[in-house]
Amino acid sequence: MLDRPNPQGGESVDGPVLEPDFSSFVGLYPIPLKHGMTVGELATLFNKEFNIGADLKVIKMKGWKRDMDYDDTGLPFVLPSPNMPAVSTTFVYPATGLIEGTNVSEGRGTTKPFELIGAPYINSDELAGKLNALRLPGVKFRAASFTPTFSKHAGKLSHGVEIYITDREEFKAVPTGLHIIKTIQDLYPGDFEFLAANNFNLLIGNGWVMSRIEDGSSVNEIMNEYQVKQDAFKKVRKNYLLYK
Repeated sequence: MLDRPNPQGGESVDGPVLEPDFSSFVGLYPIPLKHGMTVGELATLFNKEFNIGADLKVIKMKGWKRDMDYDDTGLPFVLPSPNMPAVSTTFVYPATGLIEGTNVSEGRGTTKPFELIGAPYINSDELAGKLNALRLPGVKFRAASFTPTFSKHAGKLSHGVEIYITDREEFKAVPTGLHIIKTIQDLYPGDFEFLAANNFNLLIGNGWVMSRIEDGSSVNEIMNEYQVKQDAFKKVRKNYLLYK
């Protein structure tokens, strides 16, 4: 297989490791939500660690370094999905992609999917103020209102925030996504809902993070709980990095 760049670079590992009971189309193997690997590196890891046994040869890239994001490559960005229109979307997606498992719009049906999030019941100024007060690294929030043309809340004026990543290296996607969800739940407990059909659990790769949010646990407590397995993955990951 021909290897290709990870749009977000090859350094950041973030989020809980998927638990096998929550394997699905959106997450098949027990790796963190954000793995910091190329597809060639992932293929090699999957092949060996999960006993696939394919006759695999990865053709390495020339000139790519782990600290490069896609803008650094000089290559044109080809949409991998209609709702992944820009390099900036790839960075925010591991945060706001989790919102797909709730009754908040993740911006589908707008020109800024995953960079705009909101719902009719949200006060945009209030939410932006609460999120900016957290002083999360590498990100700012602007009060915004929008009307999705399709998907959640289609045709309804929705209020929320636009997410601006100010420093890609400092930005922590998964904790940011969890902070957004927890803040919305805390502000609007009578309106906010996790969707049925296990959507959020499949996206986050386990059944306990949602329970912790509902029980009032802090994001730091949640992060501490998944850190041990994430650290164990990092040790395995080192064996499969093709670019040092």
